Amino acid sequence: MYKLLTEIIDGGQILINEPMKNHTSFKIGGPADFLVLPQRTEEIQKIIEVSKKEEIPTFIIGNGTDLLVRDKGLRGIVVKIAKNFNNIKILESENKAIAQSGISLSALAKLLLRNELTGFEFASGIPGTLGGAVTMNAGAYGGEMKDILEKIEVMDRQGNIFTLQGEEMQLGYRKSAVQDQDLIVLTVTMQFQKGSYDEIKEKMRDLDHRRRTKQPLEWPSAGSTFRRPEGYYAGKLIQDAGLKGFSMGRAQVSDLHSGFVINKGGATAEEVIALIRHIQDTVKKKFGVDLQTEVKIIGEE
Repeated sequence: MYKLLTEIIDGGQILINEPMKNHTSFKIGGPADFLVLPQRTEEIQKIIEVSKKEEIPTFIIGNGTDLLVRDKGLRGIVVKIAKNFNNIKILESENKAIAQSGISLSALAKLLLRNELTGFEFASGIPGTLGGAVTMNAGAYGGEMKDILEKIEVMDRQGNIFTLQGEEMQLGYRKSAVQDQDLIVLTVTMQFQKGSYDEIKEKMRDLDHRRRTKQPLEWPSAGSTFRRPEGYYAGKLIQDAGLKGFSMGRAQVSDLHSGFVINKGGATAEEVIALIRHIQDTVKKKFGVDLQTEVKIIGEE
């Protein structure tokens, strides 16, 4: 497999037996057989085609901010699309931006601020990449990715590249056609409005302050652990179930926000998964509500 990969990308872009804890915000995860860092669309396409032909499992990740990798790691190839794939073009006359999917949301927000384009402030403090945000239709503080998306260029698992726009993107609460059809986001075209630098900056500063006072950002986590159940808030259900601050090993329900499971230092995936299951069982027994994970759990059991 290494020989096949070196025919596609430079050896320096290939990591062998790479600990996934180095590539997730949870700071947890066993080794991946191969982790590759493609820099061009053609490289991603060829990796997908080769892995399909050779029947090698392939996982696509961004910055791993919504990911929990099990302790035994991942067999096959992990394709990381992050700062290695982050070019962007601003179309000033149209108030648009066209960006590769690996750009971080924070970097994109800063660039839009410099160009006085408004509409993306809600995402300025969300960790992760643009591709991941599109996949999950990420949202916060009254805004969602669907509010600014015009079209996306995607690749399917056969290596075919095509464009989705409008209703074709199937954007809903934490879902999209990308997720449902197992697609890979390549480039994203976004529409904004012209705004005031000072007003955009102030809104970003306000949202950043709100996040820092309400979320346990000093601890490794994958953000909100659970999806919002219809008619409820996951954090409140967990708190009302008496689980605020509850620990299993080095995994803990945050004292600051019960919707976050955090890594208190050296936590294993097994500990986090056990805690997640305990939370789900407890909330189900007390309130009859099924909590579904927002964090994606992958890897060898």
